[in-house]
Amino acid sequence: MWIFYRAASFKDFTTLGQLRGKRVNIGERGSGTPGLFVRLLRANQIERDELQRMLLGETDAVVNLLDGKLDAIVLVSAPEASMVQMLLQTPGIRLYEFASAEAYARRYRYISPVMLPRGVANISLDVPPRDLQLIAPTTSLVAREDTHPAVIELFVQAATRIHNGPGWIARAGQFPSAAGNEFPLAKDAERYYRTGPPLLQRYLPFWLANLIDRMWVALFSIVAVLIPLSRLVPPLYRFRVRSRIFRWYRNLRLIEYELEERERTPPELLAALDKLEARVASITVPLAYADELYALRQHIDLVRARLRAPVPQA
Repeated sequence: MWIFYRAASFKDFTTLGQLRGKRVNIGERGSGTPGLFVRLLRANQIERDELQRMLLGETDAVVNLLDGKLDAIVLVSAPEASMVQMLLQTPGIRLYEFASAEAYARRYRYISPVMLPRGVANISLDVPPRDLQLIAPTTSLVAREDTHPAVIELFVQAATRIHNGPGWIARAGQFPSAAGNEFPLAKDAERYYRTGPPLLQRYLPFWLANLIDRMWVALFSIVAVLIPLSRLVPPLYRFRVRSRIFRWYRNLRLIEYELEERERTPPELLAALDKLEARVASITVPLAYADELYALRQHIDLVRARLRAPVPQA
């Protein structure tokens, strides 16, 4: 926030209370400047009606200040803005120093104290002639709660590329920052500020690195499910394969039972055994279980031998 004033209109301008009765442009209607400045006035127990307020745009306000139609103007702009640089070097125009910058920052979390270094505007002319305390409102990059995390991450990375360089009031890497937020910080933004770009994004394209990063949770869930299944599937598979063989033992045992009880004649039981053997011949099993299939065929032959054996006479 810049408050430029005409040196002829003030004598030793040190507090905002000296603006009472002065002609002040507090910013264009609809911008955030009037609302922010009114809060500063209230913090100094000044009502806005105590000023001769005007709501001109930046260019018109600067023209009126230079023409003497205004005593002071309030700007919220970047230090590199042409109007700011021009006013800093204009004779008869002074910049108000916020001596209580730290106090404003303690009261309002969206305000930060900043320092305008001596000579930063013009080193050869020593403008400004000394370090000046100023205040800067926080500019927030706000997103809806349902915004995709990948989009938030892209915005934070773009903000870093654009704003992390050195400036008049900021050191390299100072912005963007997670400090002084009025809104809850998104988890992806918080992670970026804490650890920087994800490791994968340093070596892979963003879309691929983000896809892999988002898949970790799903992959962990899949692994958590597969570990128990890996112990359950082999026994289940073994049971399914062996059941193709073992179910025929019931029929084979039934033939033996009928032979012992003489419920049917041996020729009838041989016919039933031949049918059973034909059906067993069509069974296919993996090689690992072939021994059990051949064991079933051997048992069929044993039963056939019993059926063909002479019946003992009573």
